[in-house]
Amino acid sequence: MTYSVAVSGASGYAGGEVLRLLSAHPHVSIGAVTAHSNAGTTLGTLQPHLHRLRDRQVEKTTVANLRGHDVVFLALPHGASAEIVAGLDSDTVVIDAGADFRLRDARVWQEFYGSPHAGTWPYGLPELPGFRDLLKNERRIAVPGCFPTGALLALAPGFAAGLLEPDDVVVVSASGTSGAGRAAKQHLLGAETMGGMTPYGVGGGHRHTPEIEQGLSAVAGEPVTLSFTPTLAPMARGILTTATARVKPGVTAERLRRTWSETYGTEEFVTVLPEGQWPGTKSVLGSNHVALQLAFDAHTGRVVVCAVVDNLTKGTAGGAVQCMNLVLGLPESTGLLHAGVAP
Repeated sequence: MTYSVAVSGASGYAGGEVLRLLSAHPHVSIGAVTAHSNAGTTLGTLQPHLHRLRDRQVEKTTVANLRGHDVVFLALPHGASAEIVAGLDSDTVVIDAGADFRLRDARVWQEFYGSPHAGTWPYGLPELPGFRDLLKNERRIAVPGCFPTGALLALAPGFAAGLLEPDDVVVVSASGTSGAGRAAKQHLLGAETMGGMTPYGVGGGHRHTPEIEQGLSAVAGEPVTLSFTPTLAPMARGILTTATARVKPGVTAERLRRTWSETYGTEEFVTVLPEGQWPGTKSVLGSNHVALQLAFDAHTGRVVVCAVVDNLTKGTAGGAVQCMNLVLGLPESTGLLHAGVAP
């Protein structure tokens, strides 16, 4: 069966990545391709790497242009999705790559985003313990943010098994510049980013902080508090996350490794590497894959987990296509790449 799919925000990095993956999907027919200020141009002008779609006309992002498709992907700025969704049929599968429907707490949304809360949709990270079955019959799914994807998968096994203390969790992530979007910004110019790294959103101010806390709290069954610091790395795409948490008394290094390995042992897109091998961002470039490694720091009583994702693939568009496959009853790996690009 072939499904008609529309993609909004086609001029941005996330929308372009969704289209890259869908162009090779065997059960998809790409319908409307929309944007806002770039409407009226050809897709090849905006996304020259999408060779098969280069002559497609980019339409304006309106309900009328998106209506009538089996699946709609939204890759819009924060706060723009709710109005579009309200005009779509209830049986249309809508996958939102933005943040609008990720958070459950309206007060927290208001604090971090400064706009009215649009509501909450099921959270589209199937590898989180217990989440896959919740997604299968849904028609609206909120795709996780790129930082939360790596951070949640890094620590979820330990919290789901009750091995980790819920306070004093620390996550530091280094991200490529594409994570900040495609709009021109001075601090993202090549001359500003090459040869150095900078932190941002320090002191609990990054918008992904409550999203990571929400996900870890859900699998832990109790509130988890988090210190999250993102950094900007001189690369186009990829995230390296280092996540640490205190282990509960009596938990051994062997039990930690067994728990992570058993949790992800049957997952297609998450790999716990052999002992002694540490993940690098280049190993997942262009793939819908997460590679991670863990160690027990006996001196501090903490587990240390390093995880890598491609922020545009598994961190955004690949996760979105994976969720679409799940909802449509297709194998989750349909149209998605297992292998990264090397060198």
